Amino acid sequence: MAAWILRIGGAATAPTWTPLTGRGLKSHAYIHSVQFSHHVFLNLHTLKFYCLPDNYEIIDSSLEDITYVLKPTFTKQQIANLDKQAKLSRAYDGTTYLPGIVGLNNIKANDYANAVLQALSNVPPLRNYFLEEDNYKNIKRPPGDIMFLLVQRFGELMRKLWNPRNFKAHVSPHEMLQAVVLCSKKTFQITKQGDGVDFLSWFLNALHSALGGTKKKKKTIVTDVFQGSMRIFTKKLPHPDLPAEEKEQLLHNDEYQETMVESTFMYLTLDLPTAPLYKDEKEQLIIPQVPLFNILAKFNGITEKEYKTYKENFLKRFQLTKLPPYLIFCIKRFTKNNFFVEKNPTIVNFPITNVDLREYLSEEVQAVHRNTTYDLIANIVHDGKPSEGSYRIHVLHHGTGKWYELQDLQVTDILPQMITLSEAYIQIWKRRDNDETNQQGA
Repeated sequence: MAAWILRIGGAATAPTWTPLTGRGLKSHAYIHSVQFSHHVFLNLHTLKFYCLPDNYEIIDSSLEDITYVLKPTFTKQQIANLDKQAKLSRAYDGTTYLPGIVGLNNIKANDYANAVLQALSNVPPLRNYFLEEDNYKNIKRPPGDIMFLLVQRFGELMRKLWNPRNFKAHVSPHEMLQAVVLCSKKTFQITKQGDGVDFLSWFLNALHSALGGTKKKKKTIVTDVFQGSMRIFTKKLPHPDLPAEEKEQLLHNDEYQETMVESTFMYLTLDLPTAPLYKDEKEQLIIPQVPLFNILAKFNGITEKEYKTYKENFLKRFQLTKLPPYLIFCIKRFTKNNFFVEKNPTIVNFPITNVDLREYLSEEVQAVHRNTTYDLIANIVHDGKPSEGSYRIHVLHHGTGKWYELQDLQVTDILPQMITLSEAYIQIWKRRDNDETNQQGA
C-alpha cells in the first residue's frame, strides 16, 4: 500500500507531516482532508503531490524543496566540490549551517552512535561513495537478507547531513538507528547507552559485509578507506609458578618459539598506562598525561606486551606493514571485570597535524610507502562515568579548515588547541598524499 504524508501550513511555514495511507474515499488521508481542510498530500514512493478530496495531481515547482529534503541528490560535480566550499547554507527556518556540520537528534541515549555516524560522514571517500546511490543500489544480496538496510539508511543519512537545502540545521537519525537496532539484533539500542568503539567496530564490519565484502578476497569502500595490515609476533610463556630450570627447558620447545602471522585491521587499539591512585597535596586525584607517540610504541615491532588468558600467558609484539588512507585510533579507556567497568582518565597529548608513522613500518615496507604523515580529521570524546557518560565529537570542516564541536543538536566552533585537552576515545586521521600540505586552521 502506498505511503502518504500530510503537508500542513502555507508558503511561509515549514511543512509538518503526519503518516497516512492511501487516498481512496475511506482512507485516512481523504477523511482528514474533509475534516481539517488540509488538502496537499505527498506519495513517499513516487514523490508526487495530490490535492484531496478532489484527487488530482499537483504539478508546481514550488513544491520541489519538499521532495528534495525527502530525497536529496548530488551530481558528481557537486560531490567533487564539497570539500572546497566554505559557504553557509540557510535553512527554511532562517538558521544558517555548514552542510556536513549538522546536529543529530538524541532520541534518548544514542549519542554514542551519533558521534560515530558524524565522524564517518566527514571521511570524504566514504561520504562520496554513499552520496551517490548508484554506487551500491545494484549490489545483489541473498533473499531475506536484512543487512542491506544498513547500507540504504546510511546512504540516506549521508545525503541528509550534506543537503545544502535542509528545512532545519539538524537531522533526525531515527531511520538509521532503527536499522542498527534491527540488524544488530538489539545489541545496540536507542534507549540504552552503548560503547562507541564497540559500535564503530560492528558498524564498519556490517557495512563491509552488506556491500558484498569478505574477510580476505573481496574488498569494499570500507576496506579501501580504513583497512591496514600488520605482523603479529607471538611467544608462549611458561607458567610463572614453575621452577626456573623447568622454565628454561620449556623455552627450547617448539611450542614456546615465536610465531608470526599477517593480519588486517580496521582500527588500532592504543593502550593507556595504568592511571595512578595517589593524590596531590590538595587531596585531588592527579590526571596523568601521556604523549601519543608513547602509546603508539606498541606497534614499533620491538615493544612486547604480555597477554593473559585463563590458562596461558603470551608475549606479543606488533609491526605495521600497510597504512590505510584513513587511520582510526581507538584509545582503550575502559577496563571491564566481573563487577564493574573502570575508566582511565589519562589525557593523551597529540598534535592535530603532521603525525609521521614511518618508524612503525618494517624496513622493507618503508621503501615502498611514500606517504606516512597523517592529520587529524575527527576526534570522539567520552565525558563522565563509564555507564552514565556522554559523547561529543570534534570534526574538521575541509572547506573552511576550521574545527567544530558537535554534541547531538549543538554545533559550536572550537579552537584546535582545545581539542587536545579532551578525553579522546576514537580518532580518525587522514594520510597526506603526494605533495598535499596541511590546510587546517591550527
